[in-house]
Amino acid sequence: MDWADETAWAGTRKPLAEAQSLPAACYTDPAFFDLEQQRVFGTSWVPVALVDQVVQGRMLVRQVGGTSIVLTRNGDGELRGFLNSCRHRGTELAEGDCEIGNTIRCPYHRWGYNLDGTLISTPRFAEAGVEDFDPADYGLHQVRVDQWGVLIFACLDPTTMPLEDWVGDLPDRTASYRLQEWRTVETRDIEIKANWKLISENFQEYYHLAWVHPELAKVSRVEDHYRYQGPGMYCGQTTTPVSGDDRDDWVAMPPAEGLNDSDGSSARFLAIFPNVLVSILPNHVFVMVLNPVAPGVTLESCAFLLPPTTPDVPEEGFASTRSFWFDVNDEDIDIVEAGQRGLERGGFTQGRLSPRFEEPLHRFHNMLADRFVGLDRVPGGDPNDHEPRLGTNANPLPYIASQ
Repeated sequence: MDWADETAWAGTRKPLAEAQSLPAACYTDPAFFDLEQQRVFGTSWVPVALVDQVVQGRMLVRQVGGTSIVLTRNGDGELRGFLNSCRHRGTELAEGDCEIGNTIRCPYHRWGYNLDGTLISTPRFAEAGVEDFDPADYGLHQVRVDQWGVLIFACLDPTTMPLEDWVGDLPDRTASYRLQEWRTVETRDIEIKANWKLISENFQEYYHLAWVHPELAKVSRVEDHYRYQGPGMYCGQTTTPVSGDDRDDWVAMPPAEGLNDSDGSSARFLAIFPNVLVSILPNHVFVMVLNPVAPGVTLESCAFLLPPTTPDVPEEGFASTRSFWFDVNDEDIDIVEAGQRGLERGGFTQGRLSPRFEEPLHRFHNMLADRFVGLDRVPGGDPNDHEPRLGTNANPLPYIASQ
């Protein structure tokens, strides 16, 4: 199948009430996976780090669409990204995260670059007889980097829209959280035997909530789910109120100061295309970055962040929240791995989507199709936060755009 042709996406392009799920090949076929690395990850804004992980004097190494890049900050604290390849003979600058001081130095012949990527040192090179050599022509190849909230993103394609257009109205929607000030308190990597899209799709819909997550359903009840999708490359939903029934794991820690009424009482669940899942609650943020390893293998990088207004959270206060998240995550891992096995072994043919529960998947699938066929466009938003496809009532605390 020619995935770069619109005919391959005929079932995806149908209206929601008629739309089909993706074919099994999108989750299992190595050729599709390789093309996806080029057309999706090679052209999208991909999360590569948390904001507080990139500091001056330290360099991070990340993979984007099969390409190795490095991240650091210059002397003014500004983000910088480069291809992980020396301009002399292409040697890898670093294999993993490392301390660099004020100079990025190639391990082979010790060519050195400043933190803006300019070539500043070529030991024993100029006097060796080279002609017409201008160091200014041999700086590191730059990679676009930018940040939103707690995340730093990179984009390999110079023609892709700016990150501010990619995330759409999220800066306005999340303004009262002041996410750029939150700090990382714990990270964890988990290998999952499932395609990255299955994990994202599972996060986006709550059709499975009552059966797969009976405990989660007590604090994120089906009837308390509402729309949270404005214009932007993301799928979103919100739970208002954040806690109900007899579980208080999500409210064990104090909330951030300065939240508006809606943010102080709600949980925001954002799947930013292509591969980052962000859960924002009044007192913590849980981030999952889905790093594709193979068609049926994903490395899920998880992180907890806390607001600057709660600097001293005792372990017992954080423990119940952490444990609850990983209990829920374990349930999700079991079900997405079962989904992967079914797609690989069960002779699956395309199914249908539930208009009420799975509209975000329809939005997500169409964003995926756009990247494959070469369309650089942003889906529009909902008129309001209480579209009838999610919660059964009007959202009592809807998002209101700032004027």
